[in-house]
Amino acid sequence: MYNIKVLLVEDDERISKIVETYLSKENYDITVAANGEEAFAALEYNEFHAVLLDVMLPDTDGWSILRRIRKKGATPVIMLTAREAEEDKLMGFELGADDYITKPFSLKELLARVKALLKRSNVLSANVELSINGLKIQRDYRQVFADGERLALSPIEFSLLLYFVDNINIALTRDQILNVVWGNDYFGDERTVDTHIKRLRQKLGPKEGAAIETIRSFGYRMVQYE
Repeated sequence: MYNIKVLLVEDDERISKIVETYLSKENYDITVAANGEEAFAALEYNEFHAVLLDVMLPDTDGWSILRRIRKKGATPVIMLTAREAEEDKLMGFELGADDYITKPFSLKELLARVKALLKRSNVLSANVELSINGLKIQRDYRQVFADGERLALSPIEFSLLLYFVDNINIALTRDQILNVVWGNDYFGDERTVDTHIKRLRQKLGPKEGAAIETIRSFGYRMVQYE
């Protein structure tokens, strides 16, 4: 969905595979580096929105990679380590790490930290192009394209689509949709949601529109099929 690129630097193949699989399912584009050499090469030829960086590596340490990252720019970095010593954490923060998580860690906690860091760094609010269900969505420009053609969505229809995309595969009540898209101070009928979703489906087309499912006596959900 989001074209958010994350570099995972981790020499433990089991951990890297688990993290890569989990974050990929959350629609992050993951590049894995198993050592310092691979990490330096990845950083040389690619731009990343965030880096998950293990401290202990077979050919170097995470501090050296962190120094290289900070010389290049301000890419958000979360340190991953089994070392709980306070001096290690202080070292990371002094060198410019943005966050620190100790192994073993919860995948849900890791994801939450990644999202929070990206939000603080304004990555999620930047004009990252979203790609889902054959649609390309430019958040800041408020534009949507299907098969290269720009769709003429109204402001409300665009906000509706974006809300569904940000909550892909999640069931949303009509009340939730009203509060977020129209605002808490809107006192209209919930049928307004039905009317606008009907129009949005028509504009998206048969296949893309069908991805917005009606949940009887509850609300709606947008499912991801590609």
